[in-house]
Amino acid sequence: MPPVADPPVPDEQDVIAAARQLGLHLRPSGAMVATVESCTGGLIARALTEIAGSSAWFDRGFVTYSNAAKIEMVGVSPDTLAAHGAVSEPTAREMAVGGLRNSAADIVLAVTGIAGPGGATPGKPVGTVCFGWAHRDGRVFSETRRLPGDRAAVRLATALHALQQALMQRSDDPKG
Repeated sequence: MPPVADPPVPDEQDVIAAARQLGLHLRPSGAMVATVESCTGGLIARALTEIAGSSAWFDRGFVTYSNAAKIEMVGVSPDTLAAHGAVSEPTAREMAVGGLRNSAADIVLAVTGIAGPGGATPGKPVGTVCFGWAHRDGRVFSETRRLPGDRAAVRLATALHALQQALMQRSDDPKG
């Protein structure tokens, strides 16, 4: 059996296309999205605002690169950071929920990870990214992925996955 190849590295246009799809889904219902980003440094918010008319469905973005920003801007607990680290599902979940609390959004996408080339720790290699999604109806999801490639590839793949999963979660919601 031949080895399984890594998926192709997304490019910026793939990320913008995913942002457009999410916006097309949100607009009819008047729902809003917000972002809380660490390792992507605002890349997801940038993709969302590349779309003309995005002010109808994009509320705001938080770039919480430092632990202090995670605590101050979206209320991540210092205890969570001490127990699990910045790159963890509990932190991603708190980022998403805090973004929801501090915005008018109906869904918040949160990402925290190690894009590289440095920053790896035991058990958390470069490419480890934790995602969180919080919905105004109380649903909260999180997951961890190990994404291949260099810093740029990890950041693009992170943005693409966060947007695609947000769209899938909204599509699964009977209220849209």
